[in-house]
Amino acid sequence: MTNNKDQISPFLVFFLVLKVQIGIGVLGFQRIIIKSAGNDAWIAVIAAGLLFSIVIWCMFSLLKSHNQDLMGIHTRLFGKFFGGFLNIIWISYWLFMGIAVYRTYVEVVQAWMFPQINVTTFSIVFALLIYYTVSGGFQVLTGMCFLGVIIPSYLIFTILFPLEYTDFRNLLPVWNHSYKDIALATKDMSLSYLGISTLLMYYPLIKQQNTAHKWAQLANGLSTLSYLLLMIVSIGFYSETQISRYVWATLSFWSIVQVPFVERFEYIGIATWVIFILPNICLFIWAATKGTTVLFKVKPNKISFLFLVILIVVSLFLKNREHINTTLNYMSRAGLYLYTIYIPILLCISSIMSKVRKRNA
Repeated sequence: MTNNKDQISPFLVFFLVLKVQIGIGVLGFQRIIIKSAGNDAWIAVIAAGLLFSIVIWCMFSLLKSHNQDLMGIHTRLFGKFFGGFLNIIWISYWLFMGIAVYRTYVEVVQAWMFPQINVTTFSIVFALLIYYTVSGGFQVLTGMCFLGVIIPSYLIFTILFPLEYTDFRNLLPVWNHSYKDIALATKDMSLSYLGISTLLMYYPLIKQQNTAHKWAQLANGLSTLSYLLLMIVSIGFYSETQISRYVWATLSFWSIVQVPFVERFEYIGIATWVIFILPNICLFIWAATKGTTVLFKVKPNKISFLFLVILIVVSLFLKNREHINTTLNYMSRAGLYLYTIYIPILLCISSIMSKVRKRNA
């Protein structure tokens, strides 16, 4: 049974979902999407948002029918051994998503602020912050997600500065790319939405679970709107040739921000973004830790410490942009399969087995 003191109010699901959907990807998703769909990339952003709205509905339908987390659902449907194998896949996915998000942020810090930064030292300090947050429990983590949305929210006003140089005629003609191009761009956009899988682990910790669904959908809608605004401004501000040269297009917006008391606003933005990124990584590590604790009956503090050691070691092997890109591509592909194929199939299997059990009863 879940202890009541560990549970959270359903409206906090809004911040948990929004937090993991708007993360490191928002700093440079434009180049990847525009590469496939050109000036129609904004259509792919909407399509990806609608796709993940359906995925959220599938998740809540699955979780509601069993009233337990993904680990318990796997064991109930597939037994201890095969269910345990599926659980290990998901635990590995959450762990490496946390590593991918962390290492991408370190790359941003290296590229824009401190090129000679010692990755090992930075990783150890960051790992201590993650361990402190995760060991505090889920309510502490939820509080971090809440602050991670509220405190950096002022950055949304930086989108006003590029508007002076934006030509919205770049959006025309509408839909001058094929359905295949739009589909490829939608697939590439999926990496920015992949964090919602942590819902599969913290669902039992939500009070009044029936009302949490609407908050998750509202968060997904706000995430989609945020990405859509950034994409429209990016298409108007850059040309397709220019955007291919900007790895971090959103950071380039910050470089043109001019205020009397700050010379290089992108430094402020990157420093603030750590408040965005830290809860994301903590949520992935927490999900992997909780899953491992349930599966192997071990103490969570030992598992989270082991995972953070893995995070530090793997980060040292991801030395350049090529390695990081390869990792992100693998995680994006794996996440797309898990979300859009595995979750609906699991929901169908669950529904069929439930009907069979009721008939036999």
